[in-house]
Amino acid sequence: MIPVRTQTDQALSAEAVFDGERILRDRVVVLRGGRIADLAAAPPAGVPVTPLPAGAILAPGFVDLQVNGGGGVLLNDDPSVAGIARIVAAHRRGGTTALLPTLITDTRPAIRAAIEGVAAALRAGVPGLLGIHLEGPFLSPERIGIHDPSRLAQFGPGDAALLTGLGGHGVTLVTLAPERVPPGAVADLVARGARVCAGHTADPGPAIRAAMGEGLSGFTHLFNAMSQLGPRAPGAVGIALAEEGAFAGIIADGHHVGDDQLRLALRLKGRDRLMLVTDAMPPVGDLRADTSFTLFGRRIARAGDRLTGEDGTLAGAAITMAQAVRHMSRRGGASLEEALAMASLTPARFLGLEARLGRIAPGHAADLVALSADLDVLGTWIGGEQAP
Repeated sequence: MIPVRTQTDQALSAEAVFDGERILRDRVVVLRGGRIADLAAAPPAGVPVTPLPAGAILAPGFVDLQVNGGGGVLLNDDPSVAGIARIVAAHRRGGTTALLPTLITDTRPAIRAAIEGVAAALRAGVPGLLGIHLEGPFLSPERIGIHDPSRLAQFGPGDAALLTGLGGHGVTLVTLAPERVPPGAVADLVARGARVCAGHTADPGPAIRAAMGEGLSGFTHLFNAMSQLGPRAPGAVGIALAEEGAFAGIIADGHHVGDDQLRLALRLKGRDRLMLVTDAMPPVGDLRADTSFTLFGRRIARAGDRLTGEDGTLAGAAITMAQAVRHMSRRGGASLEEALAMASLTPARFLGLEARLGRIAPGHAADLVALSADLDVLGTWIGGEQAP
């Protein structure tokens, strides 16, 4: 690992620096007060310089919008400040410096507890925490995946206020099936400050298009747990691919989406609208030998980086963002620049945070990841502070 430095003013030099758009050669990144002060050919006089190892790449820290758990913790089971901090720390080791802990379909009291836990963690200053992603409970029983069907709910009065309870204290992302909410629900959520994605939907198209008219702007884990492209009905997949302005998250782990589909999605969406997500579960960053776990009473088994229920249903993923970048660049048809952008600038742009995240540029947060030539994580910085 790279030696830890804590100076207020410091510089990192690397043979390759990805600035959010392109890879630059032989650059120095100057950090000051938790932000990027400069990206230059040489450091200012008197500023200590930490050289990265030969062949290393310095990039904006990864931004993951879908993190169910990590470090042995599932957000549904432990929405405490300590539990959330453990999830965030586990993913930081995989290059993620900003994330949304994700609550899988659960009861309204569980939703409230998760929002309160994230709010407390934000107040406590847990580094790398952006807000919350609520995936459900307003999902289609026909496309439920590993979610617990007994916890699905009908959208009712007060639910928009409940889902957006975090308010302006952090980012709120809501995944729902458009056909499972009444007209105006998406518009209400968006007006309250939430980003809304379609996911776990069986709708052939009309409800999704109506929701997009109300402000729905993204799709959760493209191709998975959603209506597929047909000869006449576009389904969620067809609309996500056809709508130029729509963002889509995608799980590049070799299990959820085939490599041909990854290449197709990249060709149609481009790196500016296609985002890498992990959909990670508790085994990520958990160093115990047995990393099976229980999800609402169902045993989830791990085989390598594949997680399944007893019936073989995929149950989230066991990858880091660095692994997703590696898969996308080696097997998904992306250049390294495209894969890195899909893990940093594009999700930051989707959340409206591109003015401070996703780039190595003056004024942006000093949230960084150093990668080896093989895309292993060498170190991370959040606000200029390197992880011990």
